[in-house]
Amino acid sequence: MRSLRSLVALVLVGSFACRDATAPDHSSGTAQAPIPSVSAEAAAPKGRAMPSGAAEAPRVALGIHGAVSSQEENATDVGLAILKKGGSAVDAAIAVGFALAVTHPSAGNIGGGGFMVIRTSDGKAFALDYREMAPAAASRDMYLDKKGNPTRGSLDGPKAAGIPGTVRGFAAAHEEFGKLPWKDLVAPAVALAKDGFALDEETAGDLARVTKKMRDLGYADTAKLFEKADGSALAKGDKLVQPELAKVLQTIADQGADAFYTGALAEKMATEVEKAGGIWKASDLSSYKAKWRDPIVFQYRGHEIVTMPPPSAGGVVLKQLLAMSQALQLDKQPWRGAEEVHLFSEAMRRAYADRNLLLGDPDFVKMPLEKLLDPAYATERTKNIDPAHATPSKDVSAGLPAKPESPQTTHYSVVDEAGNAVANTYTLNTGYGAKVAIAGTGVLLNNEMDDFATAPGKPNVFGLVQGEANKIEPNKRMLSSMTPTIVSKDGELRAVLGSPGGPTITTTVAQLTRALVDYQVPLDKAVPAFRAHHQWMPDEIITEQSIPNEVVAELEKKGHKVSRRERIGHANCIEVDPKTRGFRAVADTSRANGKAAAY
Repeated sequence: MRSLRSLVALVLVGSFACRDATAPDHSSGTAQAPIPSVSAEAAAPKGRAMPSGAAEAPRVALGIHGAVSSQEENATDVGLAILKKGGSAVDAAIAVGFALAVTHPSAGNIGGGGFMVIRTSDGKAFALDYREMAPAAASRDMYLDKKGNPTRGSLDGPKAAGIPGTVRGFAAAHEEFGKLPWKDLVAPAVALAKDGFALDEETAGDLARVTKKMRDLGYADTAKLFEKADGSALAKGDKLVQPELAKVLQTIADQGADAFYTGALAEKMATEVEKAGGIWKASDLSSYKAKWRDPIVFQYRGHEIVTMPPPSAGGVVLKQLLAMSQALQLDKQPWRGAEEVHLFSEAMRRAYADRNLLLGDPDFVKMPLEKLLDPAYATERTKNIDPAHATPSKDVSAGLPAKPESPQTTHYSVVDEAGNAVANTYTLNTGYGAKVAIAGTGVLLNNEMDDFATAPGKPNVFGLVQGEANKIEPNKRMLSSMTPTIVSKDGELRAVLGSPGGPTITTTVAQLTRALVDYQVPLDKAVPAFRAHHQWMPDEIITEQSIPNEVVAELEKKGHKVSRRERIGHANCIEVDPKTRGFRAVADTSRANGKAAAY
């Protein structure tokens, strides 16, 4: 007689297989029938039952043992396989991260860096900083021309690359929370790079565009890594095989993370970067360390929020936005209505003035964090918000005196059966980073140096105008908007959140948090909803094409300039159904590729 757990698993597998084969196009807005769910009375393990009411679409997966949501199908499958093998949420997150370095080269990486927030099943919270670091030879004005204007040196080519932190970061997380051997976590990525994987239409088109740009910039050897042998573009269904990257990953699997930062491989990378025009030294790599930092933890309307501290600005801004939302009583405004978007935009405007002028690497900059994180300060910032009119950004500055940061980031979420959760956001900065790989390695370089204030007071590639706190200094970590976040309530895990999107990351996470907490909107509904963003400068609300015209008209009446774009962010998240304690993983496939999986 089969066990109850086996029976539940069979129901899940049958339900998902049926859905994947017959699901309608979720991007068309077609109404979707609910998935048959296992009843709460089925006595699932640890008191969990299937969440109810999820949409029937490949972007949603339900489970009771574990869940993964990421931007690429193979990587999600790798993570789920690690969970089924008995790995922890951190094990699965590491395996997903290495896999994305192969299958999602525009942002997945071992040549970049990021942040990981971890919440263990007993409620303890941890924040891991593996952000890139400026090389020792970096200098404040290194990307300015003779007239003091920014060049593209912080964006294109080897000189744009900070010292990568991903491999060290994953090793640090594994040392503390890993269950499976390190080699087992890297092995799937090695196989994907060595044997190749079939490209979908979106990735094939993306590669065709970027290889042309690589050639235009003079990096034909890098372009060849992502093309057919005859130089023609790879098409949908073609396999992308990356033998050089496979060898590097195998070295990391066999010898551990140290092999990437010391020894023959590190020496080769530093030599090749310098030869190509960069400023890396082997000593930069050997001195890099991932850092455990105290997470930002706060309460919002009966929920505990755990998020990332500086050098990520995300946590500070998230707390400010939620505190201002509470002060403005935004939960009383209709969800995604003009009044709510207006007031939230005014909150964003003020929070980003603080972000851009006051925050930086805590090892280099003394920041007024106690004041910035004080709810009373946030409330004070809302007092000059006019419910009927937009405030010109020229009339808004940081609320405290200032001293004399891509869309192509990626986020993924993991929860294991025990209830341990990981929110991980990492990046190369812009798509495919500096557009050049280290010769002989297949490792794409980041262009994170542009996340510094390369010219304080002037906009970077995202339009962010930043101050002296984020100026370039040797061995300093550049300010980031990445906001991996975990939400709990009454000691129980509620959601794992995050997104790419440059400065829109934090506002996306804030809107998802508010959907769950303020409006009880489940993630399968909240993730596809239109998003709005304001970052102080430029003075405009950036939103998506799906925003209703009548909302735009009302915002314009209040004096806002509204600019639409195709998409904001790509939030691959997981929630725990508050009634059944089952997992609902949601991939943001209305905006780009992705896959949610659970079992």
